Amino acid sequence: MSKPIIEIKGITRDFPLGEEIVHVLKGIDLTINKGEYVALMGPSGSGKSTLMNILGCLDTPTSGSYVLNGKHVSEMHDDELAEIRNKEIGFVFQTFNLMPRTTALDNVALPMVYAGINKEDRSNRATEVLTQVGLQDRMDHKPNQLSGGQRQRVAVARALVNHPAMILADEPTGNLDSKTSVEIMNLFDEIHANGNTVILVTHEEDIAAHAHRIIRLRDGMIETDVKNK
Repeated sequence: MSKPIIEIKGITRDFPLGEEIVHVLKGIDLTINKGEYVALMGPSGSGKSTLMNILGCLDTPTSGSYVLNGKHVSEMHDDELAEIRNKEIGFVFQTFNLMPRTTALDNVALPMVYAGINKEDRSNRATEVLTQVGLQDRMDHKPNQLSGGQRQRVAVARALVNHPAMILADEPTGNLDSKTSVEIMNLFDEIHANGNTVILVTHEEDIAAHAHRIIRLRDGMIETDVKNK
């Protein structure tokens, strides 16, 4: 039996809006096991982005508990959360979030700089993951010399570089054409097949179909949670 990588109990998130308090998440319970491939879906305003920010330790819940890979992250301070983000979570964003004046190799190596890894090991590992995503001949290129699909591959390689406990991808094909989207999703399928835990946030049914479990949010609560394959 797989061990849980994510255990969430009674998570709420409130945001003040003028005099009012908006209840965005209203008591979420969720367990995701190591090695799962999960899609988070929901209409705009359903709370899926807020939930993703909490899962990614980019935000903290108003109440409830969050245990990530055995660590109680809902009780951590900003510095501890930053370390967890760097070590445990590989992020892939819709907008790639690459450093524009930096080569693909240096972009991928960046999380290892924060982790205190020496230059030679950084270079070797960055080369390894760029090769894994099929960009071994583009390592010296800067983002503006790469296509959208290649930029997203650099972002995926960067997400993998610190051997994270999970990959968290927010609309990873949102800025890509349909052919490139298929290529990127095939890459996520490979990453999952290699044993990684993958969580996708998407509003597109064909992207979610790649996942093995689809969780749909509505009005700050889990509406459905179904196995897909």
